[in-house]
Amino acid sequence: MTEMILLDPVRVLVGPDQPLQEQGAALLCEGRLEALGEQAREAARSAGIASRAAGHQLLAPCLVDVHSYLPEPFQSRGETLESLVRSAAAGGYGQFALLPKASGNRRERPDRLRGFVLSGCDVAVHLWAGFSEEGKGEQLTAHADLIEAGAVGLSDGDSMPPIPLLDRALTLGESGSSPVLIPPLDAVLRGEGLLREGPEALRAGWPTDPLSSETLPLSQLAQLQQEHQQRKLILMGLSTAAGVDLLQRSPLPPAATVSWWHVLTSNSSNAATAASWFVSPSLGNRRDRDALIEGLSTGLIQAIAVNASPLDDEECLLPPDQRQRGIAGHQHVLPSLWQALVVSKGWTAEHLWDVLSFGPARLLGVEEERLIPGSNRWLLFDPEVIWTPTRSDPWASRAANQPCLNRPLSGRVLRCGLRTPASPAD
Repeated sequence: MTEMILLDPVRVLVGPDQPLQEQGAALLCEGRLEALGEQAREAARSAGIASRAAGHQLLAPCLVDVHSYLPEPFQSRGETLESLVRSAAAGGYGQFALLPKASGNRRERPDRLRGFVLSGCDVAVHLWAGFSEEGKGEQLTAHADLIEAGAVGLSDGDSMPPIPLLDRALTLGESGSSPVLIPPLDAVLRGEGLLREGPEALRAGWPTDPLSSETLPLSQLAQLQQEHQQRKLILMGLSTAAGVDLLQRSPLPPAATVSWWHVLTSNSSNAATAASWFVSPSLGNRRDRDALIEGLSTGLIQAIAVNASPLDDEECLLPPDQRQRGIAGHQHVLPSLWQALVVSKGWTAEHLWDVLSFGPARLLGVEEERLIPGSNRWLLFDPEVIWTPTRSDPWASRAANQPCLNRPLSGRVLRCGLRTPASPAD
């Protein structure tokens, strides 16, 4: 028998530039959104379906992740494409874009963009193609061919190409209207630095990362955007108050993203642990975090990215200063940011969705997510549910470096209409 559920009342966010409906109604059937509002109520009455009160829950469009890593998508002891798709959908993500990695999966030729479409799966996987050959910043890849083959844009991941090569690529314009994603990061200036310079980093005793490793390249990138106004340059992972200030003073600031972990915490947070401190870009202090949130509030920063960089158990056994930087956990993003921004900062649900779904989609140049009757692209979020993420959950990420594991979180995506590959435990 086909199960139909009428949520009435329920909070409903249909799409961008539309107000939140506090007393909405939604009719769901086997993962499909049948109807909204009065049409949902009328259809339910005709079918003799009783309503289920969910006034504190939120029915909303799926989320979009602008950039994350997946080093070994098809054969890995840890995270694979299938496990990432499952965990991302369980966290409400209907789309995510994968960055090229320094070793393997460089995606520098059109044929390397194949194989990422999973059968019976509604989660859209976008691919950033390599900006330069082998990520060395010496020779450009065939930008036009890669875009034509389906790449969402061009990037060398967390490596910033030399300014002359960037200038050449933007002048040639083979990327067309597709985005070029570049981190404002001078790796030489950062050196072995693990935390942004300041009293907190000094007290922790770890090597520090100077502000100039972000501000100097950011100034150059902002100038490039001004000289190439027809190109779509995106700053990947803004992380400092100084960087926000520079961007604000730019006559024509490039678009920018920020990692969810930089919005959520800082290197002065009591909740920060050695495992979750070491990310790229380096984690800053409370002032940096406050400035990033303000940048999101004003629209200076358009998207919060997950920027996941999953590690397996063996990699996590290495000392923090000897392993790859990064954290993972798509399922933990919405609950954490709801508490940090909606509950603590007074943000509206509409504003949060603008930086977690609609803004990211616009940066990627893809269609914005919205609730459409007949579609299964929706999520149901309950901000009051308290749960404890564990790796034993069959829908959890396989990554070992998830900072929210085994501690209570408030808020959870209860259901998502997206189809995903079956879990091994099913």
